[in-house]
Amino acid sequence: MAWVLLIIAGLLEIAWALALKQADGLTKFWPSVIGIGIAMTSLVLLAFALKHLSVGTAYAVWVGIGVFGVAAFGMMFLHEQISAMRILFLVLIGIGVAGLRAIEA
Repeated sequence: MAWVLLIIAGLLEIAWALALKQADGLTKFWPSVIGIGIAMTSLVLLAFALKHLSVGTAYAVWVGIGVFGVAAFGMMFLHEQISAMRILFLVLIGIGVAGLRAIEA
């Protein structure tokens, strides 16, 4: 169950980062409220997952999911730069997250 909570927390990290991008430096009310609310939920789920997982692995997986997801979303939908090197490094993050999950099982 801890892994499920951690994965949900990581997916929520993607959502809050994108909401805060839309909040334009916290100058837009609803995107700011949504982003901060989702961030708090993500942190609470991370905290619950940490009751059963090592902090180093859990935090790395949480951040890795967020980094990979936000960067992929940005390239696909926000017209951010796409390059072979950027994709390579995102794949390496994905491999790292999967590897940490495999050894922590």
